[in-house]
Amino acid sequence: MGTTQLETAPEPKYWHLRTVLSEALDSEFAVGEILPNERELAARFGVARATLRQALEQLELEGRLQRRRGVGTTVAPPRVGVAVDPARHTWPGAPGDDWQPQDATATEAVPAAVARLLETAPGDRVHIVRRSRVTGGQPVAAELLYVPSALVPGPSAVASLSAPARARAVLNALQERELDGQDRTVELGSARAEDARQLDRLPGAPVLVVTTRYVSAGRPAAVAVATYRADTCRLTFGESDAGALLAG
Repeated sequence: MGTTQLETAPEPKYWHLRTVLSEALDSEFAVGEILPNERELAARFGVARATLRQALEQLELEGRLQRRRGVGTTVAPPRVGVAVDPARHTWPGAPGDDWQPQDATATEAVPAAVARLLETAPGDRVHIVRRSRVTGGQPVAAELLYVPSALVPGPSAVASLSAPARARAVLNALQERELDGQDRTVELGSARAEDARQLDRLPGAPVLVVTTRYVSAGRPAAVAVATYRADTCRLTFGESDAGALLAG
């Protein structure tokens, strides 16, 4: 690799560097190839390592790069389309659901934002179902589904089951109820340590957080917080993959 000096530009230096790096990814690197280390890249482009990191973080956010544990920074493959709830009136775990149940636990400790959405009071017990989603052989999302314990009959019987069976029992209890509808928000966030482990990412990596509230009998019945890899996912909404695209 030769040395390339950035020209003076009216835009922030890291953004100009992001453009130059993007062009280099297209012409010099293949998908999966490991980039030189930060010291070499900073020397090549004549920038401070802090500027380089900003540009690399932007390219990671755009899905051009991936940071992998024990490997380094690699060129990312094209994003895969991941449908988000193509059917508006189905519960989690219904036939055709792509999520895999892993476990369910009961607790009184839930995030304040989730408690507000569920309209639960302090001390109310809530089941937390952990689920994962794999597309093309790679983990693309992790989900925490919060369900008030009052909606799940026989809590002691549920506790005696195996981990996946506990999760399915909670999902089955939801599916016995009439679903009025659901509402959803999508935000850009950073991977928590637990999500990062599940998604094979580094803590703090960019993720898309999809929060869905399910309503039954006029009251919140469940809240799902799904964390998607922002570097590999192109989320699609609606009845088909032709729906609106996010971060695509």
